[in-house]
Amino acid sequence: MKRRKFLTGFIAFAGTRLYAQEAPFEITRTQAEWRSMLTDVEYAVMREEETEPPYSSQLHTLTRAGTYHCKGCDLPIYSSKHKYDSETGWPSFWKSLPEAVRTKPDNSLFATRTEVHCRRCGSHLGHIFDDGPDPTGKRHCLNGVSLTFKP
Repeated sequence: MKRRKFLTGFIAFAGTRLYAQEAPFEITRTQAEWRSMLTDVEYAVMREEETEPPYSSQLHTLTRAGTYHCKGCDLPIYSSKHKYDSETGWPSFWKSLPEAVRTKPDNSLFATRTEVHCRRCGSHLGHIFDDGPDPTGKRHCLNGVSLTFKP
């Protein structure tokens, strides 16, 4: 278990370093600053690229009109107009707001997936899959702990 945790952390750290070298984020914080503003679960998801358990977020079933923001920097990133029930247990959207996210390859589970991050602070949001509804065919499968909702 310790070895897996170390390897997962190393892969996440290495991936974050490579990603950050491509273009710096507008908002940067030290590890201590992130830890002081996030719960342990939020930190694990948003800064170490972990995944919250399915059906654990109240945002999964939320159907009110509004905007979903990055919990790390309050950037508006998804509209409720693009949200749908993917029946996966995570909040899902078929597209993000313009210029709101960045993506990178994630090879951590023996397959390449597309990881999605906030473009302003780099917080890990979730993954994008090619099994979503029209018109994009994409499913942005997100961790609710990475988001806040504003009606």
